[in-house]
Amino acid sequence: MAYRLAAFSGVGLDEALLGLVIDEHRSRVLPRLDKLWTYYRNPLRPVGPASPGGFGDDPGAGPGEGWSRPGGWYRSAQEVGLPPRLVGRSPSGDDRAGARREVVIENDIAWRIHAMVDFMFARPVTIVSTARDETLRRRIERALDLVWENSGGIGLLQDMALLGHVHGHVDLLLRAGSARAKDEGEDSLRRIAEDLRIEVIEPRRGIPILDPADYRRFAAYIIHYERNENAIDPAGRLSRLLGRGEAPRRARRGITEIMDGARRQLYEDGRLIDESLTPWAGDAPPIAHIQNISQPFSYEGLGEVEPMIPLQDELNTRLSDRASRVTLQSFKMYLAKGIDGFENARVGPGQIWSTDNTEATVEAFGGDADSPAERAHILEIREALDKVSGVPPIASGVVRAKIGNLSSANALRITLMGVLSKTARKRVTYGRGIAAMCRFILAALDHAGALRTDDSDRGVRLEWADPLPVDLADQVQAASGKLKLGVPRERILAELGYSPEDPGVV
Repeated sequence: MAYRLAAFSGVGLDEALLGLVIDEHRSRVLPRLDKLWTYYRNPLRPVGPASPGGFGDDPGAGPGEGWSRPGGWYRSAQEVGLPPRLVGRSPSGDDRAGARREVVIENDIAWRIHAMVDFMFARPVTIVSTARDETLRRRIERALDLVWENSGGIGLLQDMALLGHVHGHVDLLLRAGSARAKDEGEDSLRRIAEDLRIEVIEPRRGIPILDPADYRRFAAYIIHYERNENAIDPAGRLSRLLGRGEAPRRARRGITEIMDGARRQLYEDGRLIDESLTPWAGDAPPIAHIQNISQPFSYEGLGEVEPMIPLQDELNTRLSDRASRVTLQSFKMYLAKGIDGFENARVGPGQIWSTDNTEATVEAFGGDADSPAERAHILEIREALDKVSGVPPIASGVVRAKIGNLSSANALRITLMGVLSKTARKRVTYGRGIAAMCRFILAALDHAGALRTDDSDRGVRLEWADPLPVDLADQVQAASGKLKLGVPRERILAELGYSPEDPGVV
């Protein structure tokens, strides 16, 4: 490897520190983030008697996690949290053949995460410029809308929210080309804006180098991951030629991208393949950091998956115990004494058993029985998940009789108070990140000469849509009131889902 890191000496980054932070990320941070994603995703892995190994999404799966379940063709990732008495693992971690019991996995994490993301970004967010000049405000808003839409629009925001909810934080990166505008006309603005792209940095790839004096500020940023190539690994091909019997495998390359406020370098297996300057970014990399829920004095935010994992394990354990009990007790069993060959006798309607032994007996036992304590315990676990996540079942459309008569929007809001208040809290952190990215976009456009602004013109305000359904009549009445107050007609039409160019709009 031949890293050329002299340009980053101002932030203290050299080859030794680069190797250290990548190793620390791989050994300390990555396993935890992988486990959080695995619990959310709960992937199914097809398995067989000759396919030991872990889950593709979960490098931390324990020994023996790939052996087939009796009568099944897959294993669920969340089974790693079940006790050995259910999955048949010995204290050493090996699966014990024949000791596996009924396993039931009900992923209560995923639907809650999806509900939270839907409450956050089910509808587009309106970005309003706070520039003083009205004409400049309109141009800024058009430019920002163009960049966000070209980068993925609402899909980008949903991806950002999903990663933030699972991992606790997520970063946005602005990539800009080196093109310069010929003038400040609309054509130049559109051409330069289309050259900008916002990317979501997967937290398992992003490695921040924070300012020692301020944990909220980036000194530099590293993106590191391995990429599959469309080629066969030469080492695997050589082993096969030498008769070692190893199957060929895809070639993989290590990608490392390093950036600060002035420059960016891209390495492939330690070899520099691209370098560019980012003079418009200021004194920090063009990255907007977003905490899902703010965590004081910490770079990482608070995620939604981590606090639900213990309860999810307990729920899966109790559901599996109940499945085993139901299997044992659902069918009548018989204890026969003094009847020869009874083990081969058929049991069913119209069957006759006979014997000459006057002392012979047949005793029936089994049959399902109610277990109030078990049912209450499972219900309490589900209610605990509701409290921890703030997402009740009604958020996903499951209506229970105990919620009462939801005859008004206010009654529905009271029922969903937990998820609504948490959504409002997260709008602060996600909104701050979106606003920071808008500042980077306007700085890049200003540097390219396409849209001249100063720092005071780069502020934005976000207008969030109501996450709950709104009555159309109430919406029209509110729009009429806003129009009388002087709110621009174009903004009101956008809130209603219309465009001034739509047929019939006057």
